[in-house]
Amino acid sequence: MTDSADGPKITLFLDNFEEATMRRIRQLGVTYVCTADGDLPWTEERLKAKMDALATHDLVLFNSMFSGFDNAIYNRPGRDEDIENVIKSIRVAGKLGLPVMEYNFYAHRIIEGYYEAPGRGGSGYTAFDYERVKDLPPLPEEGAHTMDEMWENVTYFLKAVVPAAEEANVRLALHPNDPPAPISRGSEQIMGSIDGWKKLVDIVPSPHSGITFDCGVTRELGGDPVEVCRYFGERDQINHMHYRNVITEVPGQKYTEVYLDEGEVDMFAVMKELVRQKYPRLIYPEHPPLIDADREHPFDGISSTRYSGFAYTTGYARAMLQAAQRSQ
Repeated sequence: MTDSADGPKITLFLDNFEEATMRRIRQLGVTYVCTADGDLPWTEERLKAKMDALATHDLVLFNSMFSGFDNAIYNRPGRDEDIENVIKSIRVAGKLGLPVMEYNFYAHRIIEGYYEAPGRGGSGYTAFDYERVKDLPPLPEEGAHTMDEMWENVTYFLKAVVPAAEEANVRLALHPNDPPAPISRGSEQIMGSIDGWKKLVDIVPSPHSGITFDCGVTRELGGDPVEVCRYFGERDQINHMHYRNVITEVPGQKYTEVYLDEGEVDMFAVMKELVRQKYPRLIYPEHPPLIDADREHPFDGISSTRYSGFAYTTGYARAMLQAAQRSQ
């Protein structure tokens, strides 16, 4: 009932394509995986080599994040060349059957506001507090950018790349700002609000121009994850999904990422909504707490060296998916 070709698929993120990484992912019952490649333009040979390596372990590459197009993000000289490299990569993905390409469009990602908070049984939670970082100055290589600037830049980008994605049958997924702080080192953030997500998908209305729906970030902003999931799902613009839980003190400014079973998000209700929609793409149970097993035996290969933590989140997400499927 899970990981079917036409239903939701639990996924994990590969940091590398080493034998041990692929074995460990497969041992958790995961078939469809995601990764990243910031070396643009992608080549057919490089992407095919990754897919072939995964196939030897009965794994399928379903989503790859791309980066390395900063000139397009900041409207600098070389913007059109960056966009052309993205288009070339989309065409390679389409030719080899990669369904989804994920990306970010940050003016700056204010990860400086993250810190470790004490959690259940001495585990470590990822927390964020905007008060710690709200006065940080812009970085020279990034500068400070207004909301209008960033909307102009992403509009130019999408109008250029979405037609190529439609032609190649590749879906683009823009991740919301995470952390979703209002100002990030002097720059305003287009994906730092739910209204911003809605505006984004209306720039070039197409299933090939969608978002990574993150139920945790939705709650970080004070939103209703089920309602927001329904909004984008009904438009067929959820092209990737992140599945995590949080406790929010100040929307957009102060929150703590917690175990999937103890936060403010009704994780079962979110999963039921995805199943109701017949959502057919990836569900990534990301950002597990740091537990002693991973402190003592870190495994570098599955995002953030938290393999044991991911074993927990993967099992929880799979149980929620099976229960949601049986409740239909």
